[in-house]
Amino acid sequence: MREPSEAASCKEALLCCGREGEDLADWLRGHPEVQVICRDRASGYAEGARVGAPQAQQVADRYHLWANLGQAVEKSVNAHRSRLAEPAPGDAAEQLEVEPTVVHSQKELKIVARLREQHAAARELWEQGMSKAAIGRKLGLHQATVRKLVNARSADDVVAKSLQRAHIVDPYVGHLHRRWNEGVRNATQLYREIQQLGYPGGELAVQRHLRRYRTGRGHAPAVGPKPPSVRDATSWIMTHPEHLRDEDADKLHRLRERDAELDRLTSHVRKFATMMTGLHGDRLEDWIADAEQDSLAPLASFARNLRRDLDAVRNGLTLPYSSGAVEGNVNRLKMLKRQMFGRANLDLLRKRVLLAR
Repeated sequence: MREPSEAASCKEALLCCGREGEDLADWLRGHPEVQVICRDRASGYAEGARVGAPQAQQVADRYHLWANLGQAVEKSVNAHRSRLAEPAPGDAAEQLEVEPTVVHSQKELKIVARLREQHAAARELWEQGMSKAAIGRKLGLHQATVRKLVNARSADDVVAKSLQRAHIVDPYVGHLHRRWNEGVRNATQLYREIQQLGYPGGELAVQRHLRRYRTGRGHAPAVGPKPPSVRDATSWIMTHPEHLRDEDADKLHRLRERDAELDRLTSHVRKFATMMTGLHGDRLEDWIADAEQDSLAPLASFARNLRRDLDAVRNGLTLPYSSGAVEGNVNRLKMLKRQMFGRANLDLLRKRVLLAR
């Protein structure tokens, strides 16, 4: 049987042949000495290896297994993104649920004064027999605004209706504050949520209210630390506990305490990591069964897909063969290509590739 380094060269053959199983099968027929094929789990590779080299042992590469698991973890974390934020203190949380006291800012007081002046001027011109269109032109107001001013019984009615529209979101700020602190920042989503609670206004008022939170002005709630991103939380779960910074380890610990599903997700990942690094392929079927029975849909889907390539995956978690060295070179080449894109010709790229070895 070939040494691990020689077996890894079969990955180079896969790269040369592209992702078509027939091309790979043709190449393998010309190399009957191949005994081990280390590959990712693309169906084309699996079929090409089976047809072109039935004598060879197929090994699912650990690099790709870990990458596939990472994708499932990120999807699972994304489904729990509203739970990533630290909860507000109990007394603060209770305070957010009560209807807030309306506080008129200096800007609002100026609006009130302007409305009273406009109402008085419009009523005076109307009583003089001037048309609404003429009043609008004289005062520089839209005709609809003139109609509201003229039809109002008093200036107080105009002010009340204006302030009512300005504070129409107020009965729902408790919900908005709580969801904002949970990491939900999409105005359309929040608008739909309070609409289900009976909010009668439009989305624009919600956007204006949330603008205070984004800019830190007005009645923005006292928020805690910024919630971790989905990518950050995924990284904490996928990183070996001994390699986590103390700060990140503490955040992950608190996250696991708050969310039972993310706690189980972390446990599944660490068991898979132990199985992979320790080459305990005999534990694979038990791990798949546990993951399939969990309520974490992306992880269960990943586990079910492992069954479709079970022998190769078990070999990958048991045998010493790996494409890691080749994948490292591929990543290096991709980095150089991106650095050079649009800046130099192929000759210079070739020199960089050769000199960077």
